[in-house]
Amino acid sequence: MLGQEYILALLPGLTARDIAKRYAMPHVVFMATPSTRDSMRMADRTRLRRAIVASGVFVVLLWLCFGLQQTFDWTGLTVTPHTTEGLVGLLTAPLLHGSFAHILANSGALLMLGTLAGFVYPHASLRALPLLWLGSGLGAWLLGQPESHHLGASGISHGLGFLVFTLGLLRRDRASIAAGMIAFFLYGGMLMTIFPREVGVSWESHLGGALAGVLAAFLFRASDPMPERKKYSWELEEELERQQAQAGFDTFETRAPDDVPVIWQRDVETEQRGTVLPFKRQSD
Repeated sequence: MLGQEYILALLPGLTARDIAKRYAMPHVVFMATPSTRDSMRMADRTRLRRAIVASGVFVVLLWLCFGLQQTFDWTGLTVTPHTTEGLVGLLTAPLLHGSFAHILANSGALLMLGTLAGFVYPHASLRALPLLWLGSGLGAWLLGQPESHHLGASGISHGLGFLVFTLGLLRRDRASIAAGMIAFFLYGGMLMTIFPREVGVSWESHLGGALAGVLAAFLFRASDPMPERKKYSWELEEELERQQAQAGFDTFETRAPDDVPVIWQRDVETEQRGTVLPFKRQSD
């Protein structure tokens, strides 16, 4: 009926006042639904807070271990390449640091990259952490010089950096691209520190962590759901027009059935239904 009022739910990003200004719809009553924008912001804040707390707790743990290092001989807990005893360092070496400058540099990188990875990819980062931890140690154990000692969490920070950057290339949504650009802008020099450049720097651990980060990106790229793409204004207008047209069609027209039953079928043919007559060609 012409006087019937249609109740339509508002599209995300548009309010009743916005639609009323944009469209002349006298027979439409808009029913506002709870906006998802506030809930998304709250979820983002919660995820960011968790990422900051997790990164901060790990850095505090590193400083506690650094303080304990001053009380005992920790050489046996480092990664010693090509030795069975050195395999213990795969678990303990990232918690050890050789100097105040060493742990200070790693703390900043872990806070920044850990927060960035945990905020954008909370599930992938958590699943990738054991791989980054072991990968940095394996790189030092396999490629390091005999009788050398490797320690520090720089391999893990390299793994986080390469994880974020590779996920940005693989996923290519806005958040992933932004995170990859931030990681490259802040720590793009990691592309050079995976090669031997400076004496006393464990490039082997950096390389192992970087390779583990790339591998983890391929393995866990689908661990976090893709963010919902923000629609442009013309897309919202087209969707609203389709809803209006569908509402009018359902009111004034009868919908076609999805399945039409077959009520008559031809019997099985038992005799020839036709004859092909040959035609003679006209003589020249």
